[in-house]
Amino acid sequence: MTHPLKTAPAVRLAAPPRRQSRADEVYEQLKRDVSGFKLVPGDRFTETEISERLKVSRTPVRQALFRLQQEGFVEVLFRSGWRVLPFDFDQFEELYDLRMVLETTAVRRLCEQVVRVNSDLLDELAGIWLVSTEQRSTNTVELAQWDEAFHCALVAAAGNAEMARVHREVTERIRVVRRLDFTQQPRRDATYDEHAKILQAIEHKRGDQAALLLRTHIQASQTEVRKITLHQVHMARQAVC
Repeated sequence: MTHPLKTAPAVRLAAPPRRQSRADEVYEQLKRDVSGFKLVPGDRFTETEISERLKVSRTPVRQALFRLQQEGFVEVLFRSGWRVLPFDFDQFEELYDLRMVLETTAVRRLCEQVVRVNSDLLDELAGIWLVSTEQRSTNTVELAQWDEAFHCALVAAAGNAEMARVHREVTERIRVVRRLDFTQQPRRDATYDEHAKILQAIEHKRGDQAALLLRTHIQASQTEVRKITLHQVHMARQAVC
């Protein structure tokens, strides 16, 4: 199954979102700042600084920050503004374990014909991942987005809406460390190779093989997460600045 390289799949995971409030917009931007290494663990800032940078009032900024605080991204400092929290590697470990359960269950459902696989979806994913070495993307941001779309699409295709919802939440929580993974060429190459094998196993309805390949793929990424240092994070920030 060979396809020319095309744009990232338009994975349809949910109905169109409701109209965002200003606080929602600030929240989404600050999460992008964290996953895009504009804000890294240990960074300190004030509500006023964020307000001026995003050209909004302090009220939506404060609302967004309290939401991010509840989700474990930032903490408020007494009379000193806010700080991006250090990585919680124990939590990442647990999230990767949960991701492994969700995704291996999903591919088994796909291969065991519990749900009908959308052939257009598989073709769309194959058009990105089953390509020659020369056709592979070298854009790390693009590749990270495609990687997320690949895994989310497989879970969504399994037909369990609650499973897909939880998986999306896990995906958001580990986004920043997954993107660090794509700063390394060997990991980018491995992602192409491993995604291709997973898709081929699904196409041939080999559930045990697909689940094993996916488990091994996620475990490799999980192992890399354990090696992350703050120096790597700052190097990633320099690369995007």
